[in-house]
Amino acid sequence: MDRERGDRGRRLLDGLVALALLVIGLAGTAPAGLNQGVEAGPAAYPLVVVAALAVAVRRRWPLATLAVVTAASTAYLVLGYPYGPILLSFFVAVYTVAAFRPARLAASAAGMALLVLLTHVFVGVRPPGLVGLMPAAAWVVVPFAVGITVRLGRENAARSRTDEARRLADAERLRVAREVHDVVGHGLAAIHLQAEIALHLLARKPEQAEAALTAISRTSKEALDELRVTLTVVRRDEAADERAPAPGLAQLPQLRERLAGAGLPVTVEVAGSPRPLPVAVDLAAYRVVQEALTNVLRHAGPATATIRLRYAPTEVAVEVTDTGRGPAAPAGRAGGYGLAGMRERVTALGGSFAAGPASAGGFRVSATLPVEEVT
Repeated sequence: MDRERGDRGRRLLDGLVALALLVIGLAGTAPAGLNQGVEAGPAAYPLVVVAALAVAVRRRWPLATLAVVTAASTAYLVLGYPYGPILLSFFVAVYTVAAFRPARLAASAAGMALLVLLTHVFVGVRPPGLVGLMPAAAWVVVPFAVGITVRLGRENAARSRTDEARRLADAERLRVAREVHDVVGHGLAAIHLQAEIALHLLARKPEQAEAALTAISRTSKEALDELRVTLTVVRRDEAADERAPAPGLAQLPQLRERLAGAGLPVTVEVAGSPRPLPVAVDLAAYRVVQEALTNVLRHAGPATATIRLRYAPTEVAVEVTDTGRGPAAPAGRAGGYGLAGMRERVTALGGSFAAGPASAGGFRVSATLPVEEVT
């Protein structure tokens, strides 16, 4: 529908251009003749009309338009009529071919039009001779150069839009990959530890093993629900699953409960007044906490963790510390995709990120994300 509307608009514009050229041609041919001391005979006006009306279909049939306008303009000049508004129609026809047809084809068509137009320089009622070469050539070279410039600009703009669309698509794929990594990494780490607990307790304390297996079932379901929400972005034909809320700081209690079932006690401390955050900020803050706690599960050994949230008028800060092995932790804890992904996620939103051994032992991850001040 939008394309049809655009086509109608372009046809209307071309019709208006042709009408304007017709009015200018009929009104300006006689004054041009008086100015040059050349009378515009009765055959001049039909040729002016033909050249002007041909412009109405210039975008649909640019080569045919150029052929008709060139023939009418050449006949007009060969009959000895004055240089006048008919050449404006010729100008528009050459420009259209250069702007809307491939460069090689446009150059060939413009060259042929120039050769035909130059006929009046040597034959006709009043041939201007070699003096007329430059003016005639200018009526081809100038509109051709303008048309080529416009076409190149249009093609560059189209390439820029394509490159931007490709960049956005790549960024979206990277974001989804990061989301999947966070969801799957955290879920599998919790499930792995809970499974080890269940195996350890299965023979001696089956009732506690059952609780661990129940926690595995709950964690896997929550991870799958969260993964379904994440993958909705690449499955445009399905609506987001309303049963699973978008990840955010509001899900910290559930995260804390899952980790407690996996053997990691977590304490949450909040400073300031909690408030709704922009979706991107809320998600980034939650992922930082989730990934930091996943690293504690994987690398810290027996430990406890503390989450500190600080709400300020223009920012929200999250900090995760643990009492694990700290500097003695495996090298992978301080590197790898997890921390790099957290840092990239935070800095992309204009925030700051830090991770490293805590002064009192253990490990510390912190992030500060800017938010608009509430007035």
